Amino acid sequence: MSWDESDVRLVPVEWLKAHEEIKQKNMEKLLQMTLKWDGFTKPLIADKATGTILDGHHRYAVAKRLELARIPVVCIDYLHDESVELELWPASQLDSISKQEVIDMALSSKLYPPKTTRHRISDHLPPIHVSLHRLSLLTPSQPGETES
Repeated sequence: MSWDESDVRLVPVEWLKAHEEIKQKNMEKLLQMTLKWDGFTKPLIADKATGTILDGHHRYAVAKRLELARIPVVCIDYLHDESVELELWPASQLDSISKQEVIDMALSSKLYPPKTTRHRISDHLPPIHVSLHRLSLLTPSQPGETES
């Protein structure tokens, strides 16, 4: 599956829901790069029905740390899109997992450990640049509203 820039939406950060923890060191590195670039260069992927983050937990943590109002996201129909493959990372402590379990975890107050799940969907995300200033604004975006 591949997307283009018109699939990217700027959504409220508070709408998104994490399902796994992050590695703090990785988030700190990404924070520094995001500040250096003065923006986001890759969108998150989230379930369009629930806001569950499928790819981009560290980017989400950066947005929260910077107190951004919005974040670039590609929203998909997670439960019904068969091209979205869910796997467990080798170091995961789980034997199996389902898409519904990922959604349920995001909707609960709990989180899986870092790098528990892997979604094979994000290899073809469009390159973007959305400035930190723009992400700090509360105005909703229109389809394809990103900066080059």
